[in-house]
Amino acid sequence: MDSKRLNVLIYADKGSTVGSVQHCVFTLKRLLSPNYAVSTVTADAIIKEPWTTSCALLVMPGGADLGFCEKLNGLGNRRIESFVQGGGAYIGFCAGGYYGSTRCEFEVGHKNLEVVGPRELAFFPGTCRGLAFSGFKYGSEAGARAVELKVDKASLMERNVPDVFRSYYNGGGVFVDAPKFRDRGVEVLASYTEPLEVDAGEGMAAIIYCKIGQGAALLTGPHPEFASRNLDPKPDPPFFPQVVEALDNNDDLRNDFVKACLQKLGLKVIQQKNAVPPLSCLHLSSLRSGEISRLLVGLKDIITIGGGEEYVKDENDVFGLEKPSTLSTSGLKESLPGLPEQNSAEKGSPADEEDRILDYSTVVKRIITHTEGYPKGTDTPYFNHEVYFEHLEDYQSNERDADPSFGQTLLYGEVVTSTNTLLEKNTQTLRRLPAGFTACATVQVAGRGRGSNVWVSPSGSLMFSTLFHHPMSLSSRSPIIFLQYLAALAVVEGIHSYSKGYEKLPIKLKWPNDIYALDPSAPKLANSKSPPPASSYVKIGGILVNSHYSPDTYHAVLGIGLNTTNTLPTTSIAALISAFHPSTSSSAPLSAERLLARLVTKVSAFYSRFCIAGFDSYFERMYYKHWLHSEQIVTLESDGGIKARIKGIETQWGQLVAEEILGGDGITRE
Repeated sequence: MDSKRLNVLIYADKGSTVGSVQHCVFTLKRLLSPNYAVSTVTADAIIKEPWTTSCALLVMPGGADLGFCEKLNGLGNRRIESFVQGGGAYIGFCAGGYYGSTRCEFEVGHKNLEVVGPRELAFFPGTCRGLAFSGFKYGSEAGARAVELKVDKASLMERNVPDVFRSYYNGGGVFVDAPKFRDRGVEVLASYTEPLEVDAGEGMAAIIYCKIGQGAALLTGPHPEFASRNLDPKPDPPFFPQVVEALDNNDDLRNDFVKACLQKLGLKVIQQKNAVPPLSCLHLSSLRSGEISRLLVGLKDIITIGGGEEYVKDENDVFGLEKPSTLSTSGLKESLPGLPEQNSAEKGSPADEEDRILDYSTVVKRIITHTEGYPKGTDTPYFNHEVYFEHLEDYQSNERDADPSFGQTLLYGEVVTSTNTLLEKNTQTLRRLPAGFTACATVQVAGRGRGSNVWVSPSGSLMFSTLFHHPMSLSSRSPIIFLQYLAALAVVEGIHSYSKGYEKLPIKLKWPNDIYALDPSAPKLANSKSPPPASSYVKIGGILVNSHYSPDTYHAVLGIGLNTTNTLPTTSIAALISAFHPSTSSSAPLSAERLLARLVTKVSAFYSRFCIAGFDSYFERMYYKHWLHSEQIVTLESDGGIKARIKGIETQWGQLVAEEILGGDGITRE
């Protein structure tokens, strides 16, 4: 599969169920991260956004496929079909399996449940017919069972594939006469072994693989993506605890089968166990003495004290505030009415604690407030605060227009949900924090990206978010939309000015908010006389801006994710240095602390100038110097697939300027 396809998108819109989406995210993240970014996608994004070139796999989860039809019939399905034909992969679990067949037959003759009709995707050239097993009721486990599946090992060609395993089932179908379609690219990967409630024709195909053009589709009746640890064995219905126990006894076999299926689709699977680490506590510190005490005073009207503990209960998260010497939340849950039953984010919580689906918004985020000095190295072994603040002072003193308040107050966590979420989704706290407040993490477990994209956030990435309070009075001269462009410039310029030798790194920006680098697998291109084509570059970073507004101010959170030392999923700054300028890696080694200080300083300097002069010719020249698109020909999918040549961006609102290519005679229209 194309190495530039990095996203795994799971449909989460009308027709899907929350539980099915959660199971998909849980299983696919553990098997595919950090090679791929696993996230959800809406029907609107499937129809309107340019997701097809960066997506490796689209997943339609369990639910009710009539909702899928309502949202995606027509253009949505045409885009999905084109994506698969062009080399993408599709998985349809249960309802997604019905949806991916030429015909759906569900509970024929049942006046309340019957769903019958053709389906547009038609990856399987036959009928998916259900119920394979009786008892199904929407929103219930009444039809749940641990079905036995016999695996066709010859079709999977993997050593660790089981002969037989059990999978969660609730409402799925059978792919009628599937073996008869082998000459049309259909392979049966697993079959039911127990008698079915409907006519299956030849065979009892439960899970099938369909070759579609350059891509492929995997369709299932049961739910092999459901891990038993995420099923609540409550005795309702009475037999369900036995179902969960049977699934639990087969979970390793199920996991091996799912791995083999993903590999058959051409995906790179992580072989070792890849559990999501528990959230760590957060450390709040500042370069300036007394700054943290002043910040806490500014928060006092939203701080509640109970049972000797302090907390802030905001819109998305609950924060427990602690001094470095206490490190205890024992009384917090008792003193906070309505606090969820989850335990608080605990640095040092056991890595082998039960790994299951979590609602991170219910986990209390512990913030250690360092009113004096910085966190100890033993508390933050992956981030040296002294090194960061030392470089911040140095860069700010030598950077014209740099605002010394930017980056001087830092919230750091070893493992967090998302630095953007911690700030942007908690508006009470957000509006009381100073401009330039920065949150940083070593690992993110729920990172966010623009539209249908997310940025994979493993260890070895630099992930941070910085707060801006942008006056609305500047909107005409300095529109907030340009903040993402300033950030992209700051990243490229910041890396190039990190130290001697870094200025030669082949790093570019892609409109509107991505950072790309020349693929190190072809280093000779960097020294050729003609510039390398855009196709030789791979993504190493992304930028996200979210904002709220009060009567006179935009409160914007700028998030940046950048591959520093991790080689997956694409490449990293360290790999670029090693490939193109190996001598630099020893004379100026890359560190997250120093790079963060460099980027925050560049962002603040560019923003200060922008507030005075707007996106003027200074920024425009710099933008075109670094961007990837000059004269590039693109396809405008949302405009009927017309071809256009990119000419630039307009400097009032930052929109892309392109000329439509009318024909082979070279005539264009802007």
